Amino acid sequence: MNFRPLSSLYSFRLPVALTYMLQSSEYQAKDYLRWLARTRDFSRVQHRRHLERTSKARLIEAFLYLGMGLELLIGIALIIYGIITPGASWSIEIGAAVAIAYPFVWAYLVVIPLELGRLLFVEPNQARAVSVAEDIFAKHSGTIIAVAGSYGKTSMKELLKTVLGSRKVVAATSANHNVAIEHAKLAGRLSGKEDILIIEYGEGAPGDVAAFAQNTHPDMAVITGLAPAHLNKYPSLEAAARDIMSLSGYLHDKGVFVNGDSEALKPYIKPAHTLYGHSGVGEWKVSQVKVSLQGTSFKLSNDKQELNLSSKLLGRHQIGPLSLSAILGVKFGLKVPDIESAIANTEPYEHRMQPYELDGAWIIDDTYNGNIDGIRAGTELLGELPAKRKIYVTPGLVDQGKETKAVHLQAGKLIAAAKPDIVVLMKNSATGSISEGLKEGGFKGELKLIDDPLDFYNHLDRLVAKGDLVLMQNDWTDNYA
Repeated sequence: MNFRPLSSLYSFRLPVALTYMLQSSEYQAKDYLRWLARTRDFSRVQHRRHLERTSKARLIEAFLYLGMGLELLIGIALIIYGIITPGASWSIEIGAAVAIAYPFVWAYLVVIPLELGRLLFVEPNQARAVSVAEDIFAKHSGTIIAVAGSYGKTSMKELLKTVLGSRKVVAATSANHNVAIEHAKLAGRLSGKEDILIIEYGEGAPGDVAAFAQNTHPDMAVITGLAPAHLNKYPSLEAAARDIMSLSGYLHDKGVFVNGDSEALKPYIKPAHTLYGHSGVGEWKVSQVKVSLQGTSFKLSNDKQELNLSSKLLGRHQIGPLSLSAILGVKFGLKVPDIESAIANTEPYEHRMQPYELDGAWIIDDTYNGNIDGIRAGTELLGELPAKRKIYVTPGLVDQGKETKAVHLQAGKLIAAAKPDIVVLMKNSATGSISEGLKEGGFKGELKLIDDPLDFYNHLDRLVAKGDLVLMQNDWTDNYA
């Protein structure tokens, strides 16, 4: 009999594990409680990452240690009282119950002060900050560009920032920080002299994008794509599409650039939209494409001008965003040499089609988040690049909602179409569907199933040999199974 899951409940490290679970769930009570309900062994919840000891995390950890310790002491005191006091056997029973129950009580009780703090302090303070920011954005003289979509938002924003910022004063939201309070933080940093503001919009629940548009007053929009993502918060892909495309409605469909390569977006495209993709942007056409492990280059031209663009970003799926960045550079008055130079400075972002060498093999790290369009782009790249042996690695995708099985069947078929020699899958709830898709797609190579993803990634050198090409896509954090 395995006593480890039971003993983990009474480990001295339990408050650390619970704090980590809260932090990994972004302090969202529902997500934390779902994870808590399905966890059997708390000693393994920090398998891939560890608690970041922020001031908030330290406060919660101390709260749990204090509460659990106090309840345990009360339970022990009641037991002792029952032992030494004649006729007080009831105290032993109550004390034992109190002492045994403390991990369960505090694991759930911890969400109460968090929710009260959110309702009484955090949300009112954020609402005030967003209201102040709304006034700043409304009065700002610069052009405000909103970037929204199921995927590719941060990469698009950074490309625009790199190209337009080479000659214009540009301010943008930081990293992948894309919710209302982060927009307010951007507003607080503005001098008022910026030529262009670039604001990334997240989509966590229906109505988010529409609210962001009302708060930030964009003049232009880039819609990067639509795919099953965050479907634990949206009832359907159609609901996510309506939310994302509400940005176009805010702008009356004018000044809206839409990723024409996104199949799921096509039903929502309107005549007034300007499409961008692997073939170009509007009247600007792409030609002479070259893709290698060193990057992507192509020519972009119309009847009057020509741009020769070369970037260190990998894959044909990068052509659309690169082209749009260049054309918006032209729109804002940048000269062709400045645009070409800025594009040449673009490099892969961390864990987003990021190549590196390992013992003579090339590894492409594309483990940041993930969606089915990302798998499509990655497998197309894997199929296009030359290598002695090709290896594909994935745990599958998260937050696919009711689309989970269909998406993973499709993923398996896409992987099979790339004809890798080896496919490595991490054992989890998606493995069966991906394997089924591989079979339907006619995969003939070797299939490896991995029990411990962290150990596999830490010892990748054991798998690869000189001349290999390995594509690693997507990652699952500890709160997914």
